[in-house]
Amino acid sequence: MSFNEDIVKRAKANSYFREVLATGPHSQIVVMSIPPGGEIGSEVHPHIDQVLVFVQGEGEAILDGQKSAVAVDRLVHVPAGTRHNFVNTGKTDLRLYTIYAPPEHAPGTIHKTKAEADAAHAAEHAKK
Repeated sequence: MSFNEDIVKRAKANSYFREVLATGPHSQIVVMSIPPGGEIGSEVHPHIDQVLVFVQGEGEAILDGQKSAVAVDRLVHVPAGTRHNFVNTGKTDLRLYTIYAPPEHAPGTIHKTKAEADAAHAAEHAKK
């Protein structure tokens, strides 16, 4: 599926924890919104590279235990196999778009909250 939109505008308007916008055979475009004090959650994608671009708010990236600041216009590359987490340390939602290569989520996935995303992840892994 082709995708041609103002991604910054789309990411800034997003209020869901996660929304998959487009999925191709080798990559996927997702927007995310992390509330103040919230986090994505520590995770590792063994076979997936991830690129995150921040468009609103401020936070902290934790990559293999190393912390660094993230804010508007910051891009973070997370190579496959890297333990990572992103924490909102600001007073407004931390909004971003991210690209997974290859895709990580089912096309059209929407998780309105982190709790919803965590429950879906647990249910998916219970099937395996």
